[in-house]
Amino acid sequence: MRRLAAFFFCAMGIVPLASAQQWGEAVGTIREADTREPLPGVTVVVTGTNFGTASTSAGTWSLRMPAGRYALRFSAVGFEARTDSIFIRTGRISELNVTLRAATVDLEGVVVEEDRQTVEAGVFTVTPEAARDIPTPVRDVARVLKVLPGVATNNEMSNQVSVRGGGFNENLYFINGFEIFLPFRPRQGEQEGLSLMNAELADGITFYSGGFPARYGGKLASAVEVSYRNTESESTQPSGAAYASLLDAGVSAGGAVIPGRLGWLAGVRKSRPRRFFGTQELQGDYDPDFTDAQVSLRWRPNARAVVEVLGIRARHQFTLNPNARRTFFGTVSQDTDLAPTNLQSMWIRYDAGNEEVDGYETTFGGLRITTPIGRIRAEHAFSLFDTEESERFELSGSALLFLVDPGAANPRPDDGLFPIGNSRQEDAADNRVAVRTLTGSGRYSAVVGNHALEAGWQLRDLEFDDRIEEKSVISGRSTDGTPVRIVADSLTDAASLGAFRGAWHVQDAIALPHPARDGFLLTIGLRGDYFDFNDEWTVSPRVTARYRLDANTVLLGSWGIYHQSPSYRELRGKPEIGETILGALNRDLKSQRSTQFVAGIEYFLPRLRFVLRGEAYHKRIANLISYDIDNVRVRYSGNNDGSARASGLDLQLRGEFVPGMESWVNYSFLHAREDLTGDGTSAVPRPTDQRHTVSIYLQDYIPNDPQWRLHMRMLFGSGLPYTPPVPGPRVGNLLVQAPGDRFSARYPRYFRFDMGVTRELDLFERSSSQPVRLEATMEVLNVFDMTNTVSYTWIPNAAGIWTRVPTRLTPRTFNVRARVIF
Repeated sequence: MRRLAAFFFCAMGIVPLASAQQWGEAVGTIREADTREPLPGVTVVVTGTNFGTASTSAGTWSLRMPAGRYALRFSAVGFEARTDSIFIRTGRISELNVTLRAATVDLEGVVVEEDRQTVEAGVFTVTPEAARDIPTPVRDVARVLKVLPGVATNNEMSNQVSVRGGGFNENLYFINGFEIFLPFRPRQGEQEGLSLMNAELADGITFYSGGFPARYGGKLASAVEVSYRNTESESTQPSGAAYASLLDAGVSAGGAVIPGRLGWLAGVRKSRPRRFFGTQELQGDYDPDFTDAQVSLRWRPNARAVVEVLGIRARHQFTLNPNARRTFFGTVSQDTDLAPTNLQSMWIRYDAGNEEVDGYETTFGGLRITTPIGRIRAEHAFSLFDTEESERFELSGSALLFLVDPGAANPRPDDGLFPIGNSRQEDAADNRVAVRTLTGSGRYSAVVGNHALEAGWQLRDLEFDDRIEEKSVISGRSTDGTPVRIVADSLTDAASLGAFRGAWHVQDAIALPHPARDGFLLTIGLRGDYFDFNDEWTVSPRVTARYRLDANTVLLGSWGIYHQSPSYRELRGKPEIGETILGALNRDLKSQRSTQFVAGIEYFLPRLRFVLRGEAYHKRIANLISYDIDNVRVRYSGNNDGSARASGLDLQLRGEFVPGMESWVNYSFLHAREDLTGDGTSAVPRPTDQRHTVSIYLQDYIPNDPQWRLHMRMLFGSGLPYTPPVPGPRVGNLLVQAPGDRFSARYPRYFRFDMGVTRELDLFERSSSQPVRLEATMEVLNVFDMTNTVSYTWIPNAAGIWTRVPTRLTPRTFNVRARVIF
């Protein structure tokens, strides 16, 4: 780690000043909120790490840590956990006294409130601090998921993820228990903008990579739950942060209006990564503008009732005026007697006046009321998610294909470039989709003996308003010079659709008697869903178990059936040329069904303070709705046309290479295949079959000066499969493309290494416990300048044969960021 630190600073030309080791001590007393009696045995942990202690019989605690600002989590059985921050000064004692409130009757309180880091099968956590520190082009919770086990990766510009072989559309996202959605119809990562999950507002991020509980439903792959700060227990003096970088900026703040009763939290973000997008091979005038504002309110009218409000408004727009694209590809042989050199280049010149304007506007509002009904805790929630996505472009240009003389220093036309093909393509679209989702739900929980019981319901009304107007034309010339125009894709139509969904679930978490504390926990759940569009009922039983074998070993397991009812994208499928949208809808389409098995073990190495975790899983999918992926655009077949299976292994080593700073290393193996009905072939790889995935997040500080912190992220993924085209019918001198063998080829592997260094500085004292601090960060994104291939463009050569041209992502980029914490 020290060598990595030295390498980074040498590479960046930064030489920190050496100083004596800077440590301090945190102390305090923990008391019960009502009686003010001291609480012994309370767990005190630095958030996101295994570094901590426990309070003494007198309720006191102490920890020695490097100087800096930390979030500490205080938790004990029967009490509501609390997170508070403290600033450690060099050679000084910082005091933090806290009170814990007795927990109300709540399923989550009985099962996992004792320790938020209690592990379950397929469940991983990320701290908000890690989400902010991980070096990424855009600070976004969705992009942070790529450093977790089981998550495939091949595109740094997209927030779409594939989890354990699942598709982009098979993940659930929640903020404070309210479900939110990613964009419905993006073509490329640049269009997606920011996800709605704001890391600056977050208090905790929980990721279910499989085996999630019955209360989460409707998807096959994963669930992500982001919890925002609970501010009514904070001070009336607002706290938060403001940041700005070359790519984005934002501010967030929150605090209590009436301490213990009413709190508020708000945040605004703006991202304009035009400089980052402009590093791609496609040159032009990039003008991305991604903005959102969020507000959260939490009110306690009495000790057991809570009213929560969440509001979000987002406007994301991506504008591009393309000029040209210049791509080199192929091979250069060192020994032409063994293998010939085949270096080629594609040049695209776009016509004047070309423009692409994409974006979406989203409005979300949610209300939850939690009230006691005797011994039952009742939650009733209502939410509205309204979004309108638009896509408009007129792009036309000529593509030239050259053979390149590898001896030419700076190839130009007629100088080291020999033309071997050309074509002209015209693409136009004016698409719009508006989606309105109105949801009402109820959830009821109670504890009876060693049973934590839960039941719930959900009703959802969906409205879709879709307009498609798009056309793609390829132009060339026949052998006698006659112009030839081939309409590759064309669809013009509009349609509106309404649908209703209903769901219920029941669940029982049973703490079975065992000599060890929290030794064996068995959770049994059952979920039912109804979708009126195809008049289908589904029932999904689920079981999870956790057994603590000894103080350092936990065994994990889960089994369940998961159904995903078809969304509008699956229902619409791929309308043929001349077919209407409503005519393409398949009312006989059934929900995809996944049967999942997960078995795992977690072992804590006390001397090293590392946690080693491994999980093996197997999925069987029936009623498969197959799909193809181009960049990030997913196009479904619109039919239950096959079955699939996926097996894999996820390994994680997690711990503190340096005190108080958690790092982790993940390795995932995946084997995912699908078998389509009636295609005359055996099983083939699924489009998400990324066989090997490695992700690493490392934190370190500079020797003798912990105010300098290093953050390193490494992502590696073996190549994803794609379907190469084969020659189809010949029109003049042009061979029309036809799909080849399904997923018989693979893209190159994906590799990316990002690094950042942060220097913390005290600006001035704002209060006795927390000064105003500055975090100055410099990042090198894609340190080794390895541009990855995300898709292929196909250009015809002089013989009419289509040549594969890579579409590459971003090269090395630098970013600087300043963040003020107050």
